[in-house]
Amino acid sequence: MALGPRLELRQGQSLVMTPQLQQAIKLLQLSNQELLAYVDAELEQNPLLEREDQAQGDEPADDDAPEEETADEAPAAPETPLETTQMEHPAEESWEQAGEFYDNGDRMDMTPWRANSGRGDFEDDDRRVAETVGCDKSLREHLTEQLNVDIADPQERVIGLQLIDMLDERGYLSGSVGDVAALLGCPPRRVEAVLALMQGFDPPGIFARDLVECLALQLKERDRLDPAMRTLLDNLPLLARRDVVALKRLCGVDDEDLVQMVAEIKALNPRPASAFDREIAQPITPDILMRPQAGGAWLIELNADTLPRVLVNNRYYAKVNRDSLSKSDREFLTEKFQAANWLIKSLHQRATTILRVASEIVRQQEGFFRHGVSHLKPLILRDIAAAIDMHESTVSRVTTNKYMVTPRGLYELKYFFTSSIANSAGGEAHSAEAVRFHIKTLIEGEAPQEILSDDRIVELLKTQGIGIARRTVAKYREAMRIASSVQRKREKSLQLKA
Repeated sequence: MALGPRLELRQGQSLVMTPQLQQAIKLLQLSNQELLAYVDAELEQNPLLEREDQAQGDEPADDDAPEEETADEAPAAPETPLETTQMEHPAEESWEQAGEFYDNGDRMDMTPWRANSGRGDFEDDDRRVAETVGCDKSLREHLTEQLNVDIADPQERVIGLQLIDMLDERGYLSGSVGDVAALLGCPPRRVEAVLALMQGFDPPGIFARDLVECLALQLKERDRLDPAMRTLLDNLPLLARRDVVALKRLCGVDDEDLVQMVAEIKALNPRPASAFDREIAQPITPDILMRPQAGGAWLIELNADTLPRVLVNNRYYAKVNRDSLSKSDREFLTEKFQAANWLIKSLHQRATTILRVASEIVRQQEGFFRHGVSHLKPLILRDIAAAIDMHESTVSRVTTNKYMVTPRGLYELKYFFTSSIANSAGGEAHSAEAVRFHIKTLIEGEAPQEILSDDRIVELLKTQGIGIARRTVAKYREAMRIASSVQRKREKSLQLKA
């Protein structure tokens, strides 16, 4: 067979993602803040894009201009995306009757600590938080001011500044005294002396090397660090397990004293630096607004505040395009004009897609919005994609970092997608989120004399048609930070004795 160059014509199919398609896909998964930043970047590099408020401030176009001068203008994409949709549903009951706020049941705070100064005054706590938020002073500045006042020796101040730099986000000393002594070339006992002085600084508990020392410093500041309390601090694992019998034996106290000691420890702050250098959480701006309407309908609309208002300046494009330009200038102008129009269309498509997905979620999870989390249905991306004739990946991108404000609170769209738990009676499956809510409800309603074990919870759930294994109950309970039946029994026994 002879070898040589030759030409062949082949036919085939392939999927090619154009830059415009890549841009549209990228816009789908952006949050509202990321989208605004992206549009701002496009406004900076594309002279044919402008904000809607800027366009409104421009002078009106010249009515006397000949029509042929703007003949090259391309029609702009719709400027305002689809914003509202109304869903009609049979009004089984009015929202006033069924619309009380329900806890979503997805978390349960069982932490024994209170992040405050321990005074137990909620009004004082609010005031201190407000003062902290309004104050720009950092923890380092706060400690440095005390260092300059309480320690006069320049060398000891250098040691103190090094100790301040070694604090972690909790206010604990991240290194050892030996490390500081080796770094500064001074005796360890001198570092220990400076550390002992600085452990008396405000806030109480600062410069501790572990949790026990942090709590001990705060109790010492209150003159409550007696031998019994010291023993209790040395046995915090027993306190976490609510082993009352062992704690009373080790500390040599009765039930009343132990209850009082535990209450004092719970009032302490295990993170003394939490009141400083705090990042103020940015409030979440919802992308979708949902409101009940008369007759049992739902009104779903996009939040206009999160929608970028950009326009294509067709008049400027026509004016520049009719001037004598070089070939490269015309190519640049055409490229930017096409990019601007595609961005407008992509924004409109993004808004329409979000609204379609949110509307279908509301339709399929109507039981949740009317009756609470116990009626949350199992839902996967495929269900929504099939209903609105879209691909699963598109639905996944749309529901990422998108939030909807509802009469029951603010939820990320991902919240409504939960796995299913089989119905033991052969009926409709249950949502995993609804099962967690049932478990939490059962535990919250248990009597102190009859604590429910995981096996007992399995039996009670089966009576409600929920077939679930014991290990699954334990997994859900631990995810909600609910203690085991043994620990709950000890805790409630301690509360009864108090």
